[in-house]
Amino acid sequence: MRSYQIYFIEDEFAGHYYGREKMFYQLFHEHQNSIGELKTILDMQVNYITKSIPFLPFHRLLINHLQKRKDFSFDGCSYQVGLTTKVNGAELLWHERSLQLCAWGSYDSEFAFFEVLRQFDGRLLAIDLENQRFGWVKPIKERKYV
Repeated sequence: MRSYQIYFIEDEFAGHYYGREKMFYQLFHEHQNSIGELKTILDMQVNYITKSIPFLPFHRLLINHLQKRKDFSFDGCSYQVGLTTKVNGAELLWHERSLQLCAWGSYDSEFAFFEVLRQFDGRLLAIDLENQRFGWVKPIKERKYV
């Protein structure tokens, strides 16, 4: 099973650290594995660089794009695609400051969520801590000045 944490990064940090996403990965990795006073400090740092994800715009976006699928379902803060087959599927959980995407089987189900999240207005950073993978859901386009 693949598991991604998706964070809504403040614009100033997203712009400044574009191309250096490994620093975000290291922060979130240490945040997950720390305890005690270090955990408290890292909580404050994570809260400082992330924004809360507004539920209503997020919910509308997902419902508008995924309700056409026969294998889509919604329950509270949980959105599922492909759960009827038990072989392929993905579940997206909304939390105030992050999203959690769990996927299994082929990549089709998780791609359905990522394609919709690309349309979300903001700098979403997806991190797979277990497999040491990370990246922007919608890469930031750099302006080239002539």
